[in-house]
Amino acid sequence: MKIYATFVILGLLACGCDTSNKTTPNVDNSAINERDQKGSAKTPLDQNENQKDIDITASIRKQVMDGNLSVNAQNVKIMTQDGSVTLRGPVANAEEKDKIDLIARKVAGDTKVNNQIDIAKLK
Repeated sequence: MKIYATFVILGLLACGCDTSNKTTPNVDNSAINERDQKGSAKTPLDQNENQKDIDITASIRKQVMDGNLSVNAQNVKIMTQDGSVTLRGPVANAEEKDKIDLIARKVAGDTKVNNQIDIAKLK
């Protein structure tokens, strides 16, 4: 029971429970996910289930994870439909955006990538 209580307290401390700052959020996964719920934005649910598209997405994801990138960059959404890849989500800087774009183009082909990655604003 003591271990459970310790984890609960640590979790509350880690979440930074201060809700007094009601300013517009910086570009991050939470804000992007809210935006993606509206309109015709592609989301991971649009990923095709055929093996070729799954393999393309998996190959890109593996290289992104091995690319020494920020946590946000590692969490960029990668969706493949009929060989065409859409990239969405925030990254720390233009270098990360370009690196992920290059990885996707090497895997899927230069004309098969729609890069919609956002660069996070500095706090």
